[in-house]
Amino acid sequence: MIYQLIEKTNIDRFVTSQLVLIADMLMVALASLCSITFISVLTFNQYSLAYTSLWIGGSLFFSLVIFPLLKIHHNISRLSSLHMVGTIVKGVALKQLCLGLALVTIHLHAGFSFPHLFALLIVDGLACTMMLVLEKLIVIVGLDVNRKRVQRRRATPTAMVYGLTADGLAFDYLQQLSASYYVAGFLVRGNRKNTYRHGQVRVMEFCDDDSLGQVLDYYGVDAVMFMNRADLLAEEERLVRYLNNHKVKVLYNPPIEELPANTTMGTYKARAMQQVREIRIEDLLGREEIEISVDAIKREFQDKVVMVTGAAGSIGSQLCRQLATYGLRQLILFDVAETPMHNIRLELEETFPDLNFRPIVGDVRSSKRLDYVFRTFRPQVVFHAAAYKHVPLMEENPCEAVLDNVVGSRNVANKCLEYEVEKMVMISTDKAVNPTNIMGCTKRLAEIYVQSLGLAIEQGRVKGKTRFVTTRFGNVLGSNGSVIPRFREQIAKGGPVTVTHPDIVRFFMTIPEACRLVLEAATMTTGNQIFVFDMGKCVKIADMARRMIELAGFVPDKDIKIEYTGLRPGEKLYEEVLATTENTMPTEHRSIRIAKVRQYDYADAVKAVEQLEQLSKNIEIESMVCLMKDIVPEFKSKNSEFEKYDK
Repeated sequence: MIYQLIEKTNIDRFVTSQLVLIADMLMVALASLCSITFISVLTFNQYSLAYTSLWIGGSLFFSLVIFPLLKIHHNISRLSSLHMVGTIVKGVALKQLCLGLALVTIHLHAGFSFPHLFALLIVDGLACTMMLVLEKLIVIVGLDVNRKRVQRRRATPTAMVYGLTADGLAFDYLQQLSASYYVAGFLVRGNRKNTYRHGQVRVMEFCDDDSLGQVLDYYGVDAVMFMNRADLLAEEERLVRYLNNHKVKVLYNPPIEELPANTTMGTYKARAMQQVREIRIEDLLGREEIEISVDAIKREFQDKVVMVTGAAGSIGSQLCRQLATYGLRQLILFDVAETPMHNIRLELEETFPDLNFRPIVGDVRSSKRLDYVFRTFRPQVVFHAAAYKHVPLMEENPCEAVLDNVVGSRNVANKCLEYEVEKMVMISTDKAVNPTNIMGCTKRLAEIYVQSLGLAIEQGRVKGKTRFVTTRFGNVLGSNGSVIPRFREQIAKGGPVTVTHPDIVRFFMTIPEACRLVLEAATMTTGNQIFVFDMGKCVKIADMARRMIELAGFVPDKDIKIEYTGLRPGEKLYEEVLATTENTMPTEHRSIRIAKVRQYDYADAVKAVEQLEQLSKNIEIESMVCLMKDIVPEFKSKNSEFEKYDK
């Protein structure tokens, strides 16, 4: 009954530091009145009304000066009771000392002996201390009971939302309709340490670690939610690190407007709840939101048949998710990987129930399988994302790299030409620039074939209408088999985390960022261009590993070790900077530039690919690699057995 009464009072709505200070002053006044009454009865001295008023007034005055300085009215934390009592004792002792000195100095205690004054100060101090401790215990118990009752009722953790934004308010509303989190209020960085209400929600300001800790402990916060990446990046070195160090979860919920526009309200709420997750390294390495021409992209793809090869892979699947929102007539998914294709099919069926799509299991190395798909579905736009991408693995299997990346790209390009596809967009890589490994060289060879075909069409030497465009970008965060999922698995197992070299650096881009730029480039192209993306600043892999360990709640090199294993075959310390003024030309989009590349004759490209195909099928590795180095003279192997074939 008492617990229910406390819960109904919603005590946490009314308890503020100012209100606690007022309660403290009431306790001080009551203690002074009780102490002077007790001494009066004990010594048979009758204190005048003037002296009683002077005693109580002096006690209040010095309390109002000393208590705020010691922040006694802030110390109502459940987890710092000993600290709270110590601060109260210190404050009361200082108050009694100042009161006694003042009375003695200005001779207002005339008529009473010094032992009498000392006894009065001691009794007053003890009474004041006990009443203040009792008052704060009552408040603590009330807050604790209320918090536990609310959490029991909701059976959910307590969270706070960082920043008073429209997305945060919408999230708070959705949480009231679900049982994912109990939102205690909104956390705002400011100059004041204050709590106030904005409409129906509570807002808590903090200005430093002390005030932040008081807020988090005061409300028993289990997690802090960030609603946008800008706030997350701005607070990475302050709030996020503080929360990591104090074992408070850091959650991230991408903006609600990013949800598909065609979802129902029930699905809308479900998707909004599903997006809530703990912060990942990808969130901190990502840059400011890339702006794209959504209307132009929608006009480009609306009511068209679009095909994506490698549709079950990291880039391909994200392209499918984004394309699904642009009103396609039909989306064709083409991939050789059965299980990932099954998974993306289930996801699209659930997320986009109105989407007309067909998953096709097939290999780009099979020209006949491609012919069936192009003949049956007649795609108007093709995104070619199918490729082998792992550098060390392709260094060990060079023939398969050539067959998939070079021959497969040729097959797709030829079918686009044969079936009059409007546009083919090929996904390439930064490793195609001055390649040092087999994988990078095969992607450059694929670029050469596609670009030479597009140039031949422009010059009228090959009949066709297809426009060919290539996009180059660096590593994508969290892609299948990349370093971040690998680190995450190693951390989950307790380490060690393996880094190839302490100085190795890479450029990174999130998968959604890369796909948005691919779609943007597809709408910008006039045909036969290689677009390169601004990859931002390079990231030291060892630093990234340390940050991931910290985000997981561990201490690097103490809880989880970092070990250096040495560079792998074909790997180099530094990747090429893609978008420089020397090797590119600008476009209207600040993150996309056009590469300046050497042009190849189409007939030579056709002959070269045919020779490479034959050599790879016959597993003639030495002749094949030597031919690759002849066609791409800038291909210089690094940390590889193929260095002996460099010229």
